[in-house]
Formats: sequence, C-alpha cells, structure tokens
Amino acid sequence: MSKTENPTAAMLAIGDELLSGRTKDKNIAHLAETLTLAGIDLKEVRIVGDEQSAIVEAVNALRTRYTYVFTSGGIGGTHDDITADSISAAFSLQCIQNQTAMALLAAHYERRGVEFTESRKRMARTPESAELIVNPVSVAPGFKVENVHVMAGVPQIFEAMLDKIMPTLKGGQPVISETIHCPYGEGDIGEPLAAIQKAHPDVSIGSYPRFSSDGFYTQLVVRGREEGDIAAAAADIHQMLEKLAKTKA
Repeated sequence: MSKTENPTAAMLAIGDELLSGRTKDKNIAHLAETLTLAGIDLKEVRIVGDEQSAIVEAVNALRTRYTYVFTSGGIGGTHDDITADSISAAFSLQCIQNQTAMALLAAHYERRGVEFTESRKRMARTPESAELIVNPVSVAPGFKVENVHVMAGVPQIFEAMLDKIMPTLKGGQPVISETIHCPYGEGDIGEPLAAIQKAHPDVSIGSYPRFSSDGFYTQLVVRGREEGDIAAAAADIHQMLEKLAKTKA
C-alpha cells in the first residue's frame, strides 16, 4: 500500500471542572483510540475553561489547522454551559433554538412526564445552520458546523455521539505497533536507539521507562502504517539489544 497522508484531528475539552481537577477527563483517551483505529491522526488536545473568548480562540485556531475538530463539554442547560454560544461566535453565526432539537427534547420530556423548563430548552441551542449529532443516551443532541463536531462531556454520551459520527468521517491507514521489552535503561540505549530512528523515518519509536518488582526496564514501542517498516525497525532494535547484552555480560 502506498504511503498517503492521513486525515488529522484535534480535540478541545471544555470546562472549569477539568482545569480544577474536580473532573478527570476520560474522553481524550477514548477519542484517541477511536481515531487511531480509523486512521485519523490526533495531533493536538487543548483544555480550556468556561470562557467564551478562550473557546473561540481555540476553535478558530484548530479548525483551520486540522481536518476534524472534536469538542466535549458545555452543551447542557445551566448558565455556565456556553459552548453553543462560543461556537456560534467562532463562526460568526447566530445562536438559535434549533427547532428539530426542540421537538426531540419536548417529546422526550413529555414521555417522561417531566416539565420542559427553560433550562432544559437551552439544550436545544445551536449555531444557525448547524447539523445535529444524535444522542442515543439522553436525547439532547450535539451539533456540527463545518469540520467542528460539538459533543457532550459526560463520557457515556460523548462515546455514543462519537459512534454516530465516525461512519461519516473519512479515515486513513490505521497505525499498527509492536512492543519490545528492553531490560536496559534509557541511558544505555539512547544513542543507538536514536540512530535506529534516523534509519527508519517511516516509523516512530517510543521509549517508556517502567518499574516492576524486578527493577527498572524500558518498554519500546514501534509505530507505523506498514508492517514491513515496523519489522525492519524492530529487527534493528533486537540486534541493538543483543549487542548490549554482550557488552554487559
């Protein structure tokens, strides 16, 4: 398979609770794993608070740089849920009560026998002309404007919305990897490993120090899109480890 450039993506996680530590974000890891399997390269992740100027600045920077942008958080019904307003401002669009979303929510609350309050109606607000993203968990939809996909912050809902939009995205060649156990520290392998990386520019080689009951070791992960490229780099790493074993014997 010829090497082609994969689509790229960025994520913008929104919420004061993320920056304060009250909420531990789970959506970044899930998005990264999902996009990797689809051959979409997640290149950047930003976290901003509930501040419109910060959201607008980040969205406008990311949407011009990457194929896709995914946001999480800030589309609920409370006063600090300002993502719909912020995305509207980023695109210079009016923020409206989307009539399709209003009908979905009204029917949902009627079935439950729950009052459709002004706060709940806020969840139907989207930029004018936005496309809705289906929410199979709690009905209140996300939305899409151009290449920006706006989703809920609750992990179960974020994941369900992402499942709905993934078939609409153009993917690429998935990344595959091989993990190699290295019994030596990074100080021992740094120089030869750098030479191997230089000799194999079509793969990336990650080095991750680890600790077990037997002591320190290093986990080496070779990532790429062609099995042959990964196998060649892995073979050189194994050869490097054999040489190191002889010098330390």
